[in-house]
Formats: sequence, C-alpha cells, structure tokens
Amino acid sequence: MDTYDVPPAAPSGPVGIEAAAAAPRPTLNSVKWALLLPVVAVVAGILGQYPYGIWFGVVVTMGVTATAAILAGGVWHRAGAATLASVTVLALPFFAGPAFYETYIKQAGERVHAVVADTGEREGVKKGSVHSVCRVVDTSGAVRDLSEQQNCYGQFKVGQAVVLFQDPLGALDPYIEASADDGEPDALTLEITAGLFLVTGAALFYAGQRRRSGA
Repeated sequence: MDTYDVPPAAPSGPVGIEAAAAAPRPTLNSVKWALLLPVVAVVAGILGQYPYGIWFGVVVTMGVTATAAILAGGVWHRAGAATLASVTVLALPFFAGPAFYETYIKQAGERVHAVVADTGEREGVKKGSVHSVCRVVDTSGAVRDLSEQQNCYGQFKVGQAVVLFQDPLGALDPYIEASADDGEPDALTLEITAGLFLVTGAALFYAGQRRRSGA
C-alpha cells in the first residue's frame, strides 16, 4: 500500500489568532488617504478665496466630504471614524482658506496706506442676511470696495486712515487693517486649521488600519 505524507494542519486557537494579529496592516494605503483628503480640503479652501473660485471650492469640499464618508464608513466599515472625518474635513476649508489668505497677503503683500471713504451694508446671497462693506481710497487714487472677507466688519469709520495689504500677483483682493502693526496672521485660525487637519488625518488613518471586511 502506498503511503503519502500528510501536510501539517494550519495552526488554530491562540497561535492562529496571534499570527493573524501580527499580519501587517495596509499602512501605506491608510497614510495615503489620511494625507490626501485633508490636503484636498485645504486646496478647496484656498480656491474659495479667489474671485469666482468659491463655487469650485464648494464642489471640491462636497466631493472630499462624501469621499471620506464612503471610504471610512462604506468601504472600511468604521462608522465612528467616518462621522468624525466627514465633519472635520467639511469644516477644514472654511478655516484653511481664510488662514492661507491672511497669512499669505500679510507676509508677501505690499502695504499701501488708504482712507475709508464710506461704510455700509449689503444683502447677502442668503435671504435676510446682511454683510458689512467698506469703500477705501489708497494713495494712488484707486477706489476699492471691500467686504467681510477682506476684514471689513463695520469696525472702521469714514475718514479713518487704514493700511491695505495688496497681493503682489494681483489675484486676491486687498486685506484691510487699522495700522501697519497688524501684520501678523490670526494665530487662532491657524491653530484650528492645524487641529482639523490632524483630526481628519488621524480618523482616516485609524479607519484604514482597523478596516473590517464587508458584512
């Protein structure tokens, strides 16, 4: 009678569980998404600071929010991480855009003295909403109409001397401040932006490392 060697059985019990736990996680894939989605959200916020770029920024923001929810919740089956990542990645552009705008224009922009010629309010896109506006005249005689996005919140008076930080490339509207000493960006906005970026990345990385197979 012929004899055959029987291959050893696969380990079971605690040994098998430990082997499965020791299996390498898809770390590179997790890192990729943990960095990609927050970076795209930051880009969306930056795009929103440019004229006519706000609509493209909104579309990108909605897309990256949906991607975070589907990826972490629908593909990796981590509902808690998906909810957290979706909320933080949705909020990220609203802080990253103004943080970039103020930091860039105050650090690289040209300081120009100006005078507030008029102040007032205008209706917003949303029914019933009202926004402050300022009209300023700089030393060259150029007239600028600025909004809350350019730091005009009704705090300036007609005839007040102010300083405009102008984009050297001319793509962004000037940013208004009461004096040239106000040349530092808002630290709180930068900190919130960094926090949202880190939380979004951490939630996606966790979901990727702890991903579950479909039910």
